[in-house]
Amino acid sequence: MNRPDLFTSMCAFFGSVPVILIILGLLVLISLQLSNPELFVESITDPSVISSLTLTVSAAACATMILSLFGTPLAYILSRKRFLGKAVIEGLIDLPLIIPHTVAGIIVYLLFMHQGIIGQVSILAGIRFQETFSGIVIAMLFVSIPYYVNTVREGFSQIPIRLEYVARSLGATPGKVFFHITLPLTTRHLITGGLMAWGRGVSEFAAVVMIAYNPMIISTLIYQRFNTGGLYAATAVASVMVLLSLLLFICIRIIGIRVLREAR
Repeated sequence: MNRPDLFTSMCAFFGSVPVILIILGLLVLISLQLSNPELFVESITDPSVISSLTLTVSAAACATMILSLFGTPLAYILSRKRFLGKAVIEGLIDLPLIIPHTVAGIIVYLLFMHQGIIGQVSILAGIRFQETFSGIVIAMLFVSIPYYVNTVREGFSQIPIRLEYVARSLGATPGKVFFHITLPLTTRHLITGGLMAWGRGVSEFAAVVMIAYNPMIISTLIYQRFNTGGLYAATAVASVMVLLSLLLFICIRIIGIRVLREAR
């Protein structure tokens, strides 16, 4: 067996720091629950916790589905076309990565509140965003845009454009080329982008609470439990969320691997 060189050893040493940090955080969280297992069991069976978890997961899923509908064509255009103002659009897409979450929440609120530019029109159509499920979805969608679009754009960029040219030369329309060649070859990035967007939506707090404090998503519930019940009450709910997220990510990864194998 070859011994690792000095550079590899140094990389492993420094690279282990963030991994150890996550492990220590999980261990601290687990140790708190083991010291009071009754509270953890109570949190798992608490109807308000179950309702909040369901709301969070479903809202993030809706945001991801909507984002995939509009974000996929945008990612394709950005990966294939050159046009005036492209750099500006790319910068705008990255904006939710840079601005504080509270600022993102204010932007969403200004647009979708009852007196907002979009909010006023949506009310006429019978759609309300303040303190509703729709408001939660919109807030999650807004902060997830760069995670999905940038990931899928990278996937499109890795596909040789000559494959599309060959298909077009054989008489295929641009739409057929996209749906039968380009999109299937980007399956892995589509899944990864969707997973990252979903995870970003689930983890959001500030942007959501600005537009919809109620109904409570899980991060809002944790904050509320911390203020009313203290550290142990908050960590019990947080542990449930960590466990659920871990299980869901494992399931989604397994599904993603199977889809990728079938696509190949």
